[in-house]
Amino acid sequence: MRTLEIILVLVTLAAMGGILFVKRDRRLDVAMLLSVALVVALHGIIDHFRIQMVPAYAVALGLIVVFIVRLAKPHSDVRSKSPLKKSLLSILVLAVTGTAVYSSMLLPVFSMPEPTGKYGIGTVSRQLTDEARGETYSADPNDKRELMVNIWYPVDRNKVEGQPREHYPSSLGEAISLVFGIPKQIFSHVTNIPTHVVDGAELSTNEAKYPVLVFSPGVRSTRFQSMTAIEELVSHGYIVVGMDHPYTSAKVTFPDGRAVIYEPEPQFPTSAELYENNIKGVAIRAADARFVLDTLAEWNVEDPDHRFEGKLDLDRVGIFGHSYGGATTVEAMALDKRFKAGVSLEGGFWGSVAHTGLQQPFMYMMTGGTAKSLDPSTEKKDKVFYKEFAPDLESVMTKSTNDTYYLIVDHLIHQSFTDIALLSPSLFAKQIDPVHNIDITRSYVRAFFDQYLKGEKQPLLDGPSSAYPEVKFDAAYTKKR
Repeated sequence: MRTLEIILVLVTLAAMGGILFVKRDRRLDVAMLLSVALVVALHGIIDHFRIQMVPAYAVALGLIVVFIVRLAKPHSDVRSKSPLKKSLLSILVLAVTGTAVYSSMLLPVFSMPEPTGKYGIGTVSRQLTDEARGETYSADPNDKRELMVNIWYPVDRNKVEGQPREHYPSSLGEAISLVFGIPKQIFSHVTNIPTHVVDGAELSTNEAKYPVLVFSPGVRSTRFQSMTAIEELVSHGYIVVGMDHPYTSAKVTFPDGRAVIYEPEPQFPTSAELYENNIKGVAIRAADARFVLDTLAEWNVEDPDHRFEGKLDLDRVGIFGHSYGGATTVEAMALDKRFKAGVSLEGGFWGSVAHTGLQQPFMYMMTGGTAKSLDPSTEKKDKVFYKEFAPDLESVMTKSTNDTYYLIVDHLIHQSFTDIALLSPSLFAKQIDPVHNIDITRSYVRAFFDQYLKGEKQPLLDGPSSAYPEVKFDAAYTKKR
């Protein structure tokens, strides 16, 4: 809980105790009325109200009404109630306030872990239109494929000190709602959580040009789902371009106010039909990634606001993604050798990559639960498992001609490769410290790209680490070629 939320709870409980158990005094009533009203106002202005605290707000509002009535009718006295009634009222207030405290701790307004690199982080968002591709999801045959991207880039820390920070967008709450079937209003507070990102900050000139990473989120998710990993990478000198894929991302909002909502897939009677549908869906996303890379090449020559001209090192381009974004990653790598290295965070293998393997360095990270599903003797399969998964994984890992890494991470769930552990440690990080959970993903992803895009040897990729005992290297598929 935030400081003003704690103060609000304590002040309301103290005020309730004063009403029930302290001799009535007009000056005390005025003081308690002003105290409750002031704390509520400060909390709303500084912290902003959030749905988890609604029970506490209800108690505070009730107290304000009671104090106004007491001041207007000086001869009425709640203290005249029987001890039983006062006890029941006290229990009710404690229960309602306790609900707010529990909800606030269950869904905290957390502070993001500090990035470990030397750079600050700037961002700009842009709308892209691929005039060469029609929008296959749209009923209008004239629609073109449109994307929204954010470009996160290194900035000098001393130039952004004290500047306003960007917050998580509301689309993150919408994504969590779609993934877990939870009402989106419960996560409306994410817009109160600041990142380390400064909108429109000046790109650092410390390096002549920077290696580039393209990021693809999971289905029903958002390009903002893994900000901790993105911030870490940018702080170490990468430019990261996060894509939203209309109709498979949770919600894509364009600058003109149009919003494209996730379009659920139909139910397929057989796994083979679902598999073929996923091949088509991933092909569209892989084309998105290639189009983004084409656009970056154009910006490197002539950027609309001249920010990135000559600053993008397109000889050092990587790509990574989670779930459906991981599938997008490997298919884009198979189709386009401009992507020099890639990481899939528990994604599938739908498309040509399942037959050809990869020629670029590749790292695959999988949760322990999903890994167990690959064992034919395991009856209860993880929900992200599909029957073609094992043969596809074997095909990719054995046919690939460059270095491959296959890491299995215990105590994580499928969504643990996003920022979900911080959003609710009690719900989504039951077996692991949430900050450590986050650190696993961002450390291994950065180590991989540091080694294969920057040419910096990374001991973390040599095998098991005492710092991350949850991470195991699979010997069969981890090969230095």
